[in-house]
Amino acid sequence: MAALMAALICVATMIIKIPSPLKGYLNLGDGFVLVAGWILSPAYGVAAAGLGSALADIFSGYATYAPATFVIKGLMALIAFFGVKMLRKPLGKLPSQILSGLTAEIVMVLGYFVFEGFLYGFAPSVVNIPANAIQGVAGLILGVVLIKVLEKVGLGDKLKNKPSQLSGGQMQRVA
Repeated sequence: MAALMAALICVATMIIKIPSPLKGYLNLGDGFVLVAGWILSPAYGVAAAGLGSALADIFSGYATYAPATFVIKGLMALIAFFGVKMLRKPLGKLPSQILSGLTAEIVMVLGYFVFEGFLYGFAPSVVNIPANAIQGVAGLILGVVLIKVLEKVGLGDKLKNKPSQLSGGQMQRVA
């Protein structure tokens, strides 16, 4: 399941690329990064989000960004996982997904600001904050829609609570 999510993240990141001012690009991969955090265990979520996103950078000619992307997107999945785990009982499913996703997207915006600050200087890096924030909002909306679709067709609960049928029953969500 983690490999499938990594592939989906890579494709979603590569399929629509809108160039941003400082040699980066906006994409729809964040929605799948959040879903990976919500449905996989922390280790698998980090691996799927980090690898899928970093591979998209490499395949798209943005190899300079790949190491930072691996860390940032992995952190996003981790935040999504633990945010839902901590907030689900007091707030409910949807609010916990929205808040954990929002927190993860804020980390993404700040992460790329810091990375680009060291790469290009912090003053020029400010120009990408609005573009990354727009990507974050789009990713959050897409992630919530995707998880709701998975839940509607009955896959959400299977992926969260039972061994995966796709991996021979060997992988199980810990939370």
